[in-house]
This record gives sequence, structure tokens and C-alpha cells, in this order.
Amino acid sequence: MPDLLQIGGATEEMSARVSAAFTIHKASDQADLTGWLAEHGDKITHVQTNGHDGVKPDVMAALTNLKMISCYGVGYDNIDANEAVRRGIMVTHTPNVLNEEVATTAVLLMLACYRELLRDDAWVRAGDWEAKGNSPLTRSADNQTIGILGMGRIGQAIAAKLAPWNPTILYHTRSKKDVPYQYVGDLAKMAEACDALIIITPGGAATHHLVNGEVMNALGPNGTLINVARGTVIDEQAMIVALSEGRLGWAGLDVFEHEPEVPQALRDLPNATLLPHVGSATHETRAAMGKLTVDNLLSHLNDGTVISPVPECQ
Repeated sequence: MPDLLQIGGATEEMSARVSAAFTIHKASDQADLTGWLAEHGDKITHVQTNGHDGVKPDVMAALTNLKMISCYGVGYDNIDANEAVRRGIMVTHTPNVLNEEVATTAVLLMLACYRELLRDDAWVRAGDWEAKGNSPLTRSADNQTIGILGMGRIGQAIAAKLAPWNPTILYHTRSKKDVPYQYVGDLAKMAEACDALIIITPGGAATHHLVNGEVMNALGPNGTLINVARGTVIDEQAMIVALSEGRLGWAGLDVFEHEPEVPQALRDLPNATLLPHVGSATHETRAAMGKLTVDNLLSHLNDGTVISPVPECQ
């Protein structure tokens, strides 16, 4: 059977299906991965990985006969897709199957910030309701102006899920989309016009620290910043300072710049709601992602075709 390098984990179901068609070599089993690749790298034709681990440049370079990389996740910024195209390596990911779940997480974070979910939960648990009376009032999420940074499949799913709250939706992307929302070409100007800014744009060099101090100042002390994309899109240190000083009102974050490391200063902020990168983490969605990851591998092995190539490989 052909040889596959598995980078990161896999479910039992994924492993069972893959092992029926490939000889699996787990990167985590190799105490000296560099040495192992030097000896065995030329045997590997396929890689199964995920959006967090990706395929490091030195690993890809050592896989001299690599034909295909299947990524468990929609984000693939930790895989050099351009280098893969140059070498004729197919790269796939798992779009669409996680759109609705990530969109739900974005709305969850926004509502948690608006209605101070964590604060009021702590209020009840500490006995303050009985001892001090009602907790302070919160804000209504209805009739807000919401900016979406990124208007791809997930951005559109977020906009649709927000509809019951009667929002005005603005969006910013590199170019206009055929959507029924208002395009704003300047991100800072969009932030200035918004009550909340939701980030759902790809990571990577092109979007690194795109949401900077200027954008956060424009969003302002009554603004809410939500990130379900990649932590690198936000200047995290600038955000911590802005939240601490009250120049930014609230943040709801599922992703972080150096995750799983989250700065203590951010963890200490009462106006930040933090999740451990669980945007797509339901049994149903992860099963669908796993199935598509393996389906791509088996399809490529069978006849060279794939189901969901990354845009660079289309």
C-alpha cells in the first residue's frame, strides 16, 4: 500500500478508513522526525494534516515524492499552497461542512458579549443575586450595525444567522461580492460605522494584524470585536491594551495569536469572552470534516481527482 504521513491526530473512524488504503506513519511517533524523513521521506505520497499543524516547509521539502495533502479544516495557512502548486502537489481542505457551526459560534460570542453572559453567570454562582440584588443592565443585540470582515461562505452564514436580530450588515473584503449587504472599501471606516465587527477572513501574511489599533479605536468604547477566523488577524497586544483602557468595549474570541497560549492579561479582562478554538467543535461537524478529509485522500488515490481542492489548486 502507498505510504501516508499523518500529522496531528485523527478519529478512530478516520484512521480505520485510511489504514485500509495506506500504510500510516505518524509524525508524533518519531522522536527525530528530521532524521526519519531523511531516511523515509521519499516513500511518502500522501499527507493527512490539519489547519493548525499544517505541513512545515522543511517537512514538505523532505517529501520528494509527495502527491497530495489532505487538510482537516477549512483554514490551510500553515501549508504553503503556492509551493505545492509549483511542485504539482494537490492540496485539499474541508470547506462548507463547517460553515453553519462556525457561524453559530460567532453569533454565540456576540450575544455573550452583549448580554454579559459570563458576568451574570458568575453573579448567580457567587450568591450576589441574593446578597446584592439584580445584576447591572446589559445591551440589546437588536437593530445593530454589524460589520463582517470577510464575506465568503461562513461570512454569509453569519449574516443569515443574525437576521432575527434585524441588523444592518456591512462587509469588507478585497473586492465586492454578489451579496445583499453594503460593501465598505476601508476597514477602519467600516469599524467606525459599526456596533460590532466580526472577523471571518483567512489567516496568513496578507491578513496579519489587519485589525490593528486604528481599527479598534474606530470601533470604539461601545464596540464589540468578534474573531472566529485566525488569531493572527488581530494585533493581540494592541487589543489587550484597548480593552484594558476602555478604548474597545468588548471582545469575543475563539482564536488567539499564539494559541493555545493565551496571555494572562487577556484572561484577566472582564470584558473578554474566550473560547478554546471550538468554532466547529461539535460531534456532527467534526465527523463531517473527518469524512471529507478521508474522502479526498481516497478519491485522489483512486483516480487522481479530489472533492474540495484549495483555491490555488483549482
